[in-house]
Amino acid sequence: MGDLSSVERGQRALDTMAAGKSGYRLPATYSQPYRETGGVPSSYPLVVTDLHAFLAEPIPPREPILAPIILSQSLSMIHAWRGVGKTHVALGIAYAVASGGDFLRWNAPIPRKVLYLDGEMPSPALQMRLANIVRTAANEAPPGYFRLVTPDQQHGAMPDLATRDGQDVVDAQKIEPDTSLLIVDNLSALVRRGGRENDAESWLSVAEWALRHRASGRSVLFIHHSGKNGAQRGTSKKEDLLDIVLTLKQPADYSAADGAMFEVYFEKARGISGIDTEPFEARLSTDAGGAQSWAIKTVENTTYSRVIELHELGLKPGDIALELDIHKSSVSRSLKRAEAEGHIGKRNRAL
Repeated sequence: MGDLSSVERGQRALDTMAAGKSGYRLPATYSQPYRETGGVPSSYPLVVTDLHAFLAEPIPPREPILAPIILSQSLSMIHAWRGVGKTHVALGIAYAVASGGDFLRWNAPIPRKVLYLDGEMPSPALQMRLANIVRTAANEAPPGYFRLVTPDQQHGAMPDLATRDGQDVVDAQKIEPDTSLLIVDNLSALVRRGGRENDAESWLSVAEWALRHRASGRSVLFIHHSGKNGAQRGTSKKEDLLDIVLTLKQPADYSAADGAMFEVYFEKARGISGIDTEPFEARLSTDAGGAQSWAIKTVENTTYSRVIELHELGLKPGDIALELDIHKSSVSRSLKRAEAEGHIGKRNRAL
């Protein structure tokens, strides 16, 4: 066996165990690595896997659900302060995945089934947003690919995902095995018990629920509020299991007249890097006919344009830095670049 590869040796070991010739019988979990298990009692035996058997196991590779940020079996979070645009983004992601379309800088290669858990939006507002998304989308989601649970359609309160009863209510909805993405919008509305948000224990039951769905081959996207310090609200324990954490922030010079407009930043990006994780600005516009579109710019170019605008209004570099919440050296670099590119004249530059 000296010239066999590890995978070949592992496959032989796997065949031997499966046949019961080694005195050790292969657990059923090997043939059904992603089966639905429901609740796992504490007495469930721990499965210990031999390296060769593990290497030989036909584990499906992870596939892009919304490239590059959401892969199959991923756990992710988007957080922002109230009114920044969390639900705009969550609904846009949901429909892009369900239709095999694009949203912001991301793309869904093929349509996949989505279950959207909405915790607080009134039905008329939710219907209007979805109608606008469907009206302007390039692709149409097949019937049954975008399913939603929303409060106004229920006969009682929405389930509480902090409790096992609430999780069972959601899981009892006969979620199809080929459902690829669950979106929880948002944690404050749908995770109501379990202790204070700052306590790590308050997240444990939700984390276990998410891990059960991940073991079944699904991805989960949590929508959450930002805290006063700008980080996701509550215990940082939430982030330990997550692959991707995105935060949405309004530009420093944002005004209500700008509408839905925010900057997107990666706080955690497991498995992706480089240009895919660079921050960008997104702005929603609606034309006279009601068609909506998102304009995307890099944060760097957006800041550069704003420095020029404020300079032309007569603000000094120090005042521009305060207005945009950036360092004065960044303002100076932008002004030098604007001079070199001919966007401002040297004689007009504020010293």
